[in-house]
Amino acid sequence: MTRIPSLLLLCALTAGAYAATPATPAAPETPAPAAKAAKAATGASMTESDKTMFAIGEILSGSVKPFALNDHEMQLVRDGFDAGMHGKKTAVDAESYRPQIQALLTERMGKETATAKLAGKAYRDKAATAKDTTTSASGIIMTTLKAGSGPNATADDQVKVNYEGRLIDGTVFDSSAQHGQAATFRVSGVVPCWSESLQHMNAGTKARLVCPPEQAYGDRGSPPKIPGGSTLVFDVELLAIEKAPAAPAQPAESAQPAQPAAPATQASPH
Repeated sequence: MTRIPSLLLLCALTAGAYAATPATPAAPETPAPAAKAAKAATGASMTESDKTMFAIGEILSGSVKPFALNDHEMQLVRDGFDAGMHGKKTAVDAESYRPQIQALLTERMGKETATAKLAGKAYRDKAATAKDTTTSASGIIMTTLKAGSGPNATADDQVKVNYEGRLIDGTVFDSSAQHGQAATFRVSGVVPCWSESLQHMNAGTKARLVCPPEQAYGDRGSPPKIPGGSTLVFDVELLAIEKAPAAPAQPAESAQPAQPAAPATQASPH
């Protein structure tokens, strides 16, 4: 079950939805809500302080988005936010509704995940028919875009890559370009889709990876950018392979057990 800390849930549930919809104009000369929203969305004529406030709403909205609120529900959320901000007494005991809020979140995220899985399966079936494509036993679809040379990477190697990660609708959720540099990480330290695929690549290889949710973020996803159950597409260029640096030696009396590989909820190095 997906859980959200109580304070964050109520804060995000109200503040995020409130920030997503412009307030009613206070005077005739104030721009219409649609115009205000468009202006805010582009950051036009916003001060740094305004941008900070806008960013708060946008970030918090990520926790609200899984509820998939309709217009009527959004209005109720705004009313609740207004009541809370002004300390109004209402007929609703918000604290007692935490279980219902969690149940609603679980229900709606479950529907979203099921929809994402169906769409992802159809996408993968088509992708598997592309030229120079192989499908592994784990369901990872790998298309070679450019062949490299030399030995393949191993699980213990450290690699340097350029990459771009997308949802199946083409939305880019992460890339090395966004970070301004290639990513360097241990092959065994990322999600299964990457770890497995990189071991079939050598320096200079460019490949497209289509990762089923079980080999990436799973049913939980990575809100707000990646819904649960998402099939992910990565374009990966393996720039270099090198031996990962050895872990520093520890005194025998203070030695700790080896740490497990990075959890499967890390779909990319960042």
